[in-house]
Amino acid sequence: MGGRRLTLKLTVSLSLITCFLLSSSYGQNCAKHSFPNNRVFKTCSDLPVLNSFLHFNYDTSSSELEIAYRHSGIGSSRWVAWAINPTSTGMVGSQALVAYQQTNGTMRVYTSPITQYQTQLQEGELSFNVSDLSASYENDEIIIFATLGLSNNGTMLNQVWQEGGLNGNIPQMHVTSGANVQSMGTLNLVSGEAGTSNGGGSKLKKRNIHGVLNTVSWGILMPMGAIIARYLKVFKSADPAWFYLHVLCQFSAYVVGVAGWGTGLKLGSESVGIQFDAHRTIGIILFSLGTLQVFALLVRPKPEHKYRLYWNIYHHLVGYTVIILSVINIFKGFDILEPEKKWKHAYIGVIVALASTAVLLEAYTWFVAMRRKRSESEGKLPYGGVNGGEGNGVYGHGVRTQQA
Repeated sequence: MGGRRLTLKLTVSLSLITCFLLSSSYGQNCAKHSFPNNRVFKTCSDLPVLNSFLHFNYDTSSSELEIAYRHSGIGSSRWVAWAINPTSTGMVGSQALVAYQQTNGTMRVYTSPITQYQTQLQEGELSFNVSDLSASYENDEIIIFATLGLSNNGTMLNQVWQEGGLNGNIPQMHVTSGANVQSMGTLNLVSGEAGTSNGGGSKLKKRNIHGVLNTVSWGILMPMGAIIARYLKVFKSADPAWFYLHVLCQFSAYVVGVAGWGTGLKLGSESVGIQFDAHRTIGIILFSLGTLQVFALLVRPKPEHKYRLYWNIYHHLVGYTVIILSVINIFKGFDILEPEKKWKHAYIGVIVALASTAVLLEAYTWFVAMRRKRSESEGKLPYGGVNGGEGNGVYGHGVRTQQA
């Protein structure tokens, strides 16, 4: 009995300690942070991504902004930056404060005007005065301190914050997906409120639309159309309905896919300097092959034509190539967009379901073919294959209404 009470007490104590630690860790926001040397900032903002916080004092009479930008959970081989963009909401045009720990262990902090994408954050003067610039690195956290003279920038600012890797002491391009393309917003110096940039949200929405359209079209409808064409035509009762279902499915996939491809082109034009070469190249190939398939229907020979066999080979080869490339490119898109894992898992489930259906139907059609061949050899069926083919089994080119 005493042992049970002791176990119960230990369990309760550990639970209370765990809850206390969790509440402490989750409660660590900018308002609870203390700076060394009794340095105090009246206003602070928990930035929504990249483990970042902005503390500041704003003097309305002099338009001076004293800031402390904190970036937590950062390794010693990475750089951080916080910037104001006086002209727009994106990266280009930003007036940045950059800091990182050099290979000799000392901190480097400097100003860098961002004039283009794929920049290496070269040092240069900003469009406003900067003084008292310094930085520190301790406990996996970089802090940038500075005082900015914002006489012509108003009280509503566009802010951008970022992180990236180092090659020695040279900053490298940051990741161009996930939180790294969402780290921008507005900052009200009077109220202290930080908002999300409409431009960043709009671009993220376009990316999501692009991903959904292409996943549904190239990644789901196209394989479904191929399964319909390959397996439904085995059943005589499905002829010629299977053909029209196949055409409807593939044409719908092409139309939706072109819309998705168009959103990709739009995103590319709005993201100068940000390129995903493999994803882009495969997308162009898919659009080209898909368009070729559509126009190939206009020159499709009749079933009895001597060139129909070659057209079928071409049609199947291009079709399966499109499906394989589509699945590869969709997973590349997932890696770029970095959505919640449930969406990637859902698509994997769809692909597994389609592949399983194809395997089962493949086995069944071979069973049907063997049974009909056996019946034919015993004289129970008139001369011809499954669909009236000329001894070509399941996929013979015999007399039937339609043939893919």
